[in-house]
Amino acid sequence: MTPNASDLLRWYDTHRRTLPWRSLPGHRPDPYAVWLSEIMLQQTTVKAVIAYYERFLTHYPTVQDLAAAPQEDVLHLWAGLGYYARARNLHACAKRVADLGQFPDTVEELLKLPGIGAYTARAIASIAFGVPVVPVDGNVERVTSRLFAIEDSLPASRPLLARQAALLNHPKAAQKRPSDFAQALFDLGATICTPRNPSCLTCPWRAACQGHAKGIASTLPRKAPKQARPTRYGAHFVLQDETGHILMRKRPEKGLLGGMDEFPGTAWQSTPWTEKEAIASAPFLGPWKACGEVTHVFTHFTLRLMIYTATLPAGHNAGIDPSFGTFRSTERAALPGVMKKCLALAVADLETR
Repeated sequence: MTPNASDLLRWYDTHRRTLPWRSLPGHRPDPYAVWLSEIMLQQTTVKAVIAYYERFLTHYPTVQDLAAAPQEDVLHLWAGLGYYARARNLHACAKRVADLGQFPDTVEELLKLPGIGAYTARAIASIAFGVPVVPVDGNVERVTSRLFAIEDSLPASRPLLARQAALLNHPKAAQKRPSDFAQALFDLGATICTPRNPSCLTCPWRAACQGHAKGIASTLPRKAPKQARPTRYGAHFVLQDETGHILMRKRPEKGLLGGMDEFPGTAWQSTPWTEKEAIASAPFLGPWKACGEVTHVFTHFTLRLMIYTATLPAGHNAGIDPSFGTFRSTERAALPGVMKKCLALAVADLETR
């Protein structure tokens, strides 16, 4: 039995989620809102994104406003949302769109923009411009694997899942409402066809679901065993001057946390640093106080950082090598989540002195 698009759309008309970037029924979606939300939602939950999305719209109501903003301001607003290459690409894309005068309305042209890959191009094209394509994210992969009882493991099964997902919008009902159909698929995966304990009894596609018929829906999609996440170690130094400013430097534009601010420190390596080795990399001789350890989990490794604090004697600023950064207020810094943890630990220690 083939899934009926009309069944899904009827369910969506009653149960659609209310999201700040989603247009109201009968209203034309705003391409800027769709694009901004889709970039933010990459590998990030809806709950985490909402506050950032609303803050970005307050500062940059249009794509032209975002294009005209300094990159450091964009990174500051993005700080804490993670995957910081997205923020740099967001700014670059805004500049390109501003030059073009508007967002392209085809998958092919959207793919030429910075930071837009296959999924995002299809999401923008379908939702904002009514192009009858199926954007395949994790929710849609899960729905598709269960509908067709695809038992091959991810990530090897992704090409097959994409081919099967592309068949879901062939019925005329889906072709007439491609924007709603794409968002209905997202909502189905997020609220009904969930990773654990799917609500099969209330699913509009239950009768057509081969995974449900076989009693294996909750076990799909299958995933290859994960490799153990390695641990890396480092040390960072939070140095305060007599005005209360903190020594910070900018990370290289490319690579992990690219372009974000950090406190000077050691490299991150596979073995722990001794205190003597770590302090050899400090911005000045000290004395330094070890105030504790910060643990932060990245996608591919766990990071453990020893944090050292010190207050610089008055008039000593000239003795700090510029490679360690400059003394600045943390209020305008673009600090990623791991550095915010370091700062919180350091501030608690400095305030007790």
